[in-house]
Amino acid sequence: VQLQASGGGSVQNGGSRRLSCAASGSIFSINAMGWYRQAAGRPRELVARIISGGSIDYLDSVKGRFTISRDNAKNMVYLQMNSLKPEDTAVYYCNADVARAPGMPVKFYTYWGQGTLVTVSS
Repeated sequence: VQLQASGGGSVQNGGSRRLSCAASGSIFSINAMGWYRQAAGRPRELVARIISGGSIDYLDSVKGRFTISRDNAKNMVYLQMNSLKPEDTAVYYCNADVARAPGMPVKFYTYWGQGTLVTVSS
């Protein structure tokens, strides 16, 4: 299973950016898909996560500005980022909890994308 993230780049303060992440390979089912970020000198943190049933969690500092969505048919997850701030500057990673085969119970494994850099200038 591979996750390929794209959409990073440079943007001005207050601007917008849309990140995309595609999961490919031997996929039977995907439970949660999400976005994390890691700024220089700081630990990786959860930005947003969406569960297969539709439940969504956001980091408090991005609520109202970021929107996560997913396309289950395409095994993709998106992060629409609006009103970006310099403190949003980070490498953004997508991840997914993937089951590669049916089973009882189904076993999910967590996979990570390679990261895409978002730089917000003031």
